Amino acid sequence: MKRTKAEQKQATMQKLLEVAREHFSEHGYAEAPMEDMVKTAGLTRGALYHHFGSKEGLFLAVLESVQQEIAERVEAEAASSGDPWEQLLLGCRAFMTAAVEPRNRRILLLDGPSVLGWDAWRRTDEQNAMRLLREQLELMRRQGCLKPVSVEALTHLLSGAMNEAVLWIAESPDRRQALEESVAAIALLCEGFKK
Repeated sequence: MKRTKAEQKQATMQKLLEVAREHFSEHGYAEAPMEDMVKTAGLTRGALYHHFGSKEGLFLAVLESVQQEIAERVEAEAASSGDPWEQLLLGCRAFMTAAVEPRNRRILLLDGPSVLGWDAWRRTDEQNAMRLLREQLELMRRQGCLKPVSVEALTHLLSGAMNEAVLWIAESPDRRQALEESVAAIALLCEGFKK
């Protein structure tokens, strides 16, 4: 059965995203030539420009897909419990675990802010992980689980703490231990807001 133009377009874009993610993860943005990516994908530079506008546009699309994938993992982990506090901590653990995985770490933590700039990186974070964190905290506020505190301020506080923690975890010689210490610290921090 022949694919429609829309299906062909989607398949081309998906192939470029998959190949680019591998190259950006392994080599970093600066050391991932467009020629290598389009050759590996079996496409042309024209296809990359047509669908993404530039190498930076392709990188932004890859970052957005990484952010979205991490958000889906956070949501799935948090949903495995019915307790709001446990949901919050499971979501925090899922975020930190996913952020430091080799296929995400360089794109999310290193190249994302430096290639796209802090504002663009924050927008993608706000649309995904931060959005979920805010929604969870808002739900907890409505359920009476939080002390009187600004949900917006708490969202930024916890998000900033976790973003800094994952940078530390990624550089730690013992990432597993650093992750466990970070999860314990986040849990202790959150205890102060528990009603």
